[in-house]
Amino acid sequence: MAQLIQPRVLKGFRDFLPAAEINRTDLMEKITQVYRSFGFVPIDTPVLEYTEILLRKSNGETEKQVFRFEDNGGRDVAMRFDLTVPFARFTAEHESELYFPFKRYHMAKVWRGEKPQAGRYREFVQCDIDTVGSDSAAADFEILNVMKCALNAIGVENITIHVNHRGIFNRFLAKLGVSEKSEDILRSVDKLAKVGKDEVQKELVEYTGSEETAAEILTYIAGGADFDSTLALLEKMAGGAADDTQRMRDIREMMKAAGIEATYVLDPSITRGLDYYTGIVYETFLNDLPSIGSVCSGGRYDNLAGLYMKNKVPGVGASIGLDRLIAGLEQLGKTSKKGSYLDAEIFCTDASLAIHYQGVASQLRAKGVSVEVFPDAKKLGQQYAVAEAKGVKWGILIGKEEALANKLTLKNLLTREQFVGYTIEDAAEKISSRPTA
Repeated sequence: MAQLIQPRVLKGFRDFLPAAEINRTDLMEKITQVYRSFGFVPIDTPVLEYTEILLRKSNGETEKQVFRFEDNGGRDVAMRFDLTVPFARFTAEHESELYFPFKRYHMAKVWRGEKPQAGRYREFVQCDIDTVGSDSAAADFEILNVMKCALNAIGVENITIHVNHRGIFNRFLAKLGVSEKSEDILRSVDKLAKVGKDEVQKELVEYTGSEETAAEILTYIAGGADFDSTLALLEKMAGGAADDTQRMRDIREMMKAAGIEATYVLDPSITRGLDYYTGIVYETFLNDLPSIGSVCSGGRYDNLAGLYMKNKVPGVGASIGLDRLIAGLEQLGKTSKKGSYLDAEIFCTDASLAIHYQGVASQLRAKGVSVEVFPDAKKLGQQYAVAEAKGVKWGILIGKEEALANKLTLKNLLTREQFVGYTIEDAAEKISSRPTA
């Protein structure tokens, strides 16, 4: 006999049993409805891209995380590490077929070869939205609004969205005379929450060559007491008013007009490590579990699509890291557990009635009831156990006499309460919680 292969998955990858996948699918459906309600439309792109497409505008850390290999045709290819860079390629390739502003959503798996840890995996789902073709405060604000609405729709309401503007920070660095070190400084500041102030200060001294300059940067990223005072501080330290600070004021006024300003804080320490961001950037934290990290982030990337096309197409977007978000919700005990989408199970108490059971099931489905027929005439206790594992609330029992009378017994599997002599119409109304006549 051949030696059996041990069933196992790679580190950082996972299987999803029905309860987990149902929860994930339900969340994605709710997020999708919000995205659509704002006018975003779906697209899809390949898992594999030419490596030069994915890595032309990236830093060394990104290259270390990409799953990259040579395919059978000798091509240098890589698996997408996010959905934004492929979207930039998509925009350039299909420019003549698109209308602008173009608003898309894309929910799919991405892959990063980083060290697995709590809430971080090598294969995970991102739920992206992007608007390209508009460089306006309205487009920036809409993404921020969608982020809040999408998270609220899945029951995540106690959140704070931290926003910043890379343009203001870049002006500040230029004033300090350290623009040539901006990428290193941005990545260092982005690690503040992970490594702490002392480590960031040490790195800033190394990059700028000055303890005084490092101290000014730390003062800048500390901000003020609230959104308005922080913006005033950043404006002053960056050299005065400009389009970037006016953009932030416009966005703030839009937040107030929508009545959602309390959800957002201006946090100058938020820089986003990826260097394709050029304007507003943001990260979202669960107030009850900030240690899990950002569960939704993004920003404006006006020059990204320009890597693949001559025309400049401004863009702004965000991504919900679904797996990290679910990990956080699980820690907070806020995830739902259900093993199926069924409303009811027709138990097979008599194999000779198999055809009748299927007829009843079809009539119930026509009335909007999700129902299945247990396929084998096993002991009733075994059938109950399977229904319980699936989280089915209602059981349907039909004997020969009931079949002849076209009646059934409806049983609430949670309370064990039974309703005898029901018609199919009665059962459908009861299962759907509609009042009977």
